[in-house]
Amino acid sequence: MKLTTSLLATTALAVSAGGAFAGGHMADEMTLVSWGGAYQESQQRAYVEPYLEMNPGVTAVWDSSSNEAVAKLRAMAEAGNVTWDVVDVVASDAIRLCDEGLAMEIDHDEMLAQGDDGSDASDDFGDLLVSDCFIPQIVYSTTAGYRSDLLPEGAPKPDSICAFFDTETYPGQRSLERRPINNMEWALYCDGVAKEDIYDVLETEEGQDRAFAKLDTIKDSVVWWSAGADTPQLLADGEVIMGTTYNGRLFSVIEEQNQPVEMLWDMQVFDLDGWIIPADLPEDRLARAMDFVRFATDTQRLADQAKYISYGPARASSAPLVGQHADLGIEMAPHMPTDPANATNTLLYNYEWWADYRDDLDAKFQAWLAQ
Repeated sequence: MKLTTSLLATTALAVSAGGAFAGGHMADEMTLVSWGGAYQESQQRAYVEPYLEMNPGVTAVWDSSSNEAVAKLRAMAEAGNVTWDVVDVVASDAIRLCDEGLAMEIDHDEMLAQGDDGSDASDDFGDLLVSDCFIPQIVYSTTAGYRSDLLPEGAPKPDSICAFFDTETYPGQRSLERRPINNMEWALYCDGVAKEDIYDVLETEEGQDRAFAKLDTIKDSVVWWSAGADTPQLLADGEVIMGTTYNGRLFSVIEEQNQPVEMLWDMQVFDLDGWIIPADLPEDRLARAMDFVRFATDTQRLADQAKYISYGPARASSAPLVGQHADLGIEMAPHMPTDPANATNTLLYNYEWWADYRDDLDAKFQAWLAQ
């Protein structure tokens, strides 16, 4: 679906030379929505503070409700009162919001800055443009960490996600997320299914039974988590020997808290996070939102975010600019999920597949947990 002529005209004003809203007015305030915590702080420091410095008189307010973005935007749209201007969501939520007409479609090459290497935005972001409404910021992963000091004497450091299923070599509790996503894929992979065949197998009843049977082998040793902070805390407290969570959370516990935890990158599951702009904003708010997003997703700004958190910038042109952590002074490239040394065996979250099977497998997973 193409953007309407009037919308293109409005946004063209918002992204004209120098970011000025030629012949019109941009709102003086905006409400940004994100996830709170270290990630939101990285956005504040990399995007918002320099943008406000360049635009005196403009204010920005955060709402840390991204985990409820779909439900809240539905309610706002139904009430005819959308109070958010720019919303950070995971890619799967962006797809849902776009499909429901709650997020504005983006002409990425027209509305976003070119890469520093001169590439069009669509080429610079490449395959990460998974929705017409989605503006990627970062690549993050759900991956694993382990307590190196709690490994049994003589046991090698784990180098495969299948260490989770090897309770003989690595006895003790391990933490996994309380949902089927990732766990089902890892279970089949560690039961001998080739990576390229995982989703074909998983969409069959037999494949689902096979995944649950594999998970049964460790069920009694699993602590189930719901919040990204759970596994780092469990690892820090020594309550689990290994656990999965978002790679940025593990970076924090390793580098900022100096815990004896090491990364296990094998079969990390890549996912995306980025901005959407709610549909049908008033022209002045839309102009401000587009001006901010154009600034916040250019090559340098995405590289700058990596100074504060270990998520890979979504633009290819940003990767060479990733430098040191702003506070710790350590090189950040080796801590990125996209670093070649860490990405030798990865899995990309299959948005379309899970959109088709999520409800059914959620129900089956909860029933399995209750057994």
